[in-house]
Amino acid sequence: MLRVENLHVSYGAIKALHGVSLKVPPGSIVTLIGANGAGKSTTLRALSGLVKSAGGSILYDGKDIKKMSAHKIVAEGLCHVPEGRMIFANLTVHENLLMGAYLQRDRKWIAEQTEYVFTLFPRLKERESQSASTLSGGEQQMLAIGRALLSKPKFLMLDEPSLGIAPLLVKSIFERIVEINREQGLTILLVEQNANLALDISSYAYVLETGKVLLEGPSAELKANPEVQAAYLGT
Repeated sequence: MLRVENLHVSYGAIKALHGVSLKVPPGSIVTLIGANGAGKSTTLRALSGLVKSAGGSILYDGKDIKKMSAHKIVAEGLCHVPEGRMIFANLTVHENLLMGAYLQRDRKWIAEQTEYVFTLFPRLKERESQSASTLSGGEQQMLAIGRALLSKPKFLMLDEPSLGIAPLLVKSIFERIVEINREQGLTILLVEQNANLALDISSYAYVLETGKVLLEGPSAELKANPEVQAAYLGT
């Protein structure tokens, strides 16, 4: 569903990605792991059109999206849940969800998908009329994922969904990510510093280091790799 070849991204004189290549099959969960500054978030930002790539190709669902603007990429069904969640703090929970549905015109589908989000995340239903600024970090992450689901995505990119969240909620959110993948058939590309969790729920993984793919392979194999264990799994 996604094929990235030799992707290069620079921020001014600083080269952030040096020829990253990866592929994500339809219906799969693929993860990118690596230390801070490895280029994981930059990769997602390049795929969603938030930063422009200096070289390489990005093929999504058979289309070249490298030069496409971010709002058109969303309309194609590729949705990015950014690091830090980026919710609309001054809007209610329900209004945030409706912002996700901005490009959708089918009111029946919007209502059904909103109920699906509330079924996934009952806490959001309880706080439907509250200002999003009153939510905990974990609840804000649920809202960011829910908002993305209202955009009618085919491909979901999640950037650090566990960041700044209580451990108990992290487990719940990752269970919901697996549920979304299975129930809605969504393809997921996951960037996550909690490498143990990321490798547990994904089928394939890439290890990024200083803007390059250092290792790749089935998640179970990488989890058993002594080099990965020492560097990223704390074992």
